[in-house]
Amino acid sequence: MNKQVSQKESTILCVKCGVYLTPGNVTLSYLGSSFPVELYKCPQCGLVFIPEELATGKMDKVEKSLEDK
Repeated sequence: MNKQVSQKESTILCVKCGVYLTPGNVTLSYLGSSFPVELYKCPQCGLVFIPEELATGKMDKVEKSLEDK
């Protein structure tokens, strides 16, 4: 589940810090498995933005396949 995020400037603001999110490496974990991905995150507090299409698409498929094991 390695997703590349565009290196362009984000227009998404962190609700906690009020600064624009920047692309960064994040490790997603579920049921003992970990996946490195690049997502937008807050440079100050580390809050990560997961786009809806990723959450309801590939992430959902990976979660279901892990649950079936």
